[in-house]
Formats: sequence, structure tokens, C-alpha cells
Amino acid sequence: MPSGDLLKAGEISGVFGVKGWVKIFSFTDPRENILRYSPWILRKNDQEREIKIVSGQRHGNVVVAELEGIADRDAALALMGFEILINRTQLPKPNDDEYYWTDLIGLEVETDKGIKLGKVDHLLETGANDVLVVINGNTERLIPFLLKQTILEIDLQARVMRVDWDPDF
Repeated sequence: MPSGDLLKAGEISGVFGVKGWVKIFSFTDPRENILRYSPWILRKNDQEREIKIVSGQRHGNVVVAELEGIADRDAALALMGFEILINRTQLPKPNDDEYYWTDLIGLEVETDKGIKLGKVDHLLETGANDVLVVINGNTERLIPFLLKQTILEIDLQARVMRVDWDPDF
């Protein structure tokens, strides 16, 4: 499977109990949605394996999961630090004016007047709204992700985002 078809959905961050359950730091929203995407591809360094979820639930700020073939604490400990990847085809198609962050990363950002501001490096979740981190050389801009306000147009095919933003800011 091409690596471009895999998306990082979380990480195994610890163990839970003595029966082989693992703690998951999930990047999904809500966090427990990571349990909807089975099987997972676990990757760490040059190791990779596919694993199915038996059961799981949210537990405070983390998600805990029972994984097929992991029956004790030692086996769970061996999975610490593994990235959890899912196949892109497992994701639901976003509605109009909805975007997966992974699709926005790398887009060229330019003003409505055609001035290039850089590329989307990553996004931040602030509570009020998401924020694009746009980098051009040593310049970093934080642009609020407000559709039809600061974000005027997103063309995923052309890999361009047009924004209403002062290039000097």
C-alpha cells in the first residue's frame, strides 16, 4: 500500500491494566473515533504490522483499546511508541466546505491579489477556531481558518489556498 494512502491517526502511548489493553493518544475528533477505523497499521522505525481492534472506549483524555493477539501487559508494552496509521479510504467523504487537515498541509497560500505567502506547514486547534501555520523561508504566519472570511478559496486539485490576509502581517 503506498504510504500516501496512510494517515497518522494516533499513537500508542501506554498500557492499561494487565490484560494487554493499550492507551491511545488519538488525533481524531472526537478522540474515540479512532476506534471506528479497523484495522490499524502500526509503524515504528522499520517495523510495520496490521492489527485489528477487539474493543475500546474513551477513558478521560485518552482512548483505551483491546487489540487482537495482545493478551498481556508485556505484549502491550512492546507496542509503546508505535504510530497508528489508517487507510485514507476508511475516512468518510467530507461535506462541502469541510476539509481534513492532512489535505491542507502543503497547500500554497496566496492572497486574493496573488501574493504568495508560503505553504501550510501545520494547523493549530485554539478552541475558538483552527489556525493555519504558513511558512515561507524564515517567515511564519498564523492565519485563522475562517471559511469565507480569511479563507476565500481552497483548490485541492491545484494545491492552492487563497486568503484575505495582509502580506505584511
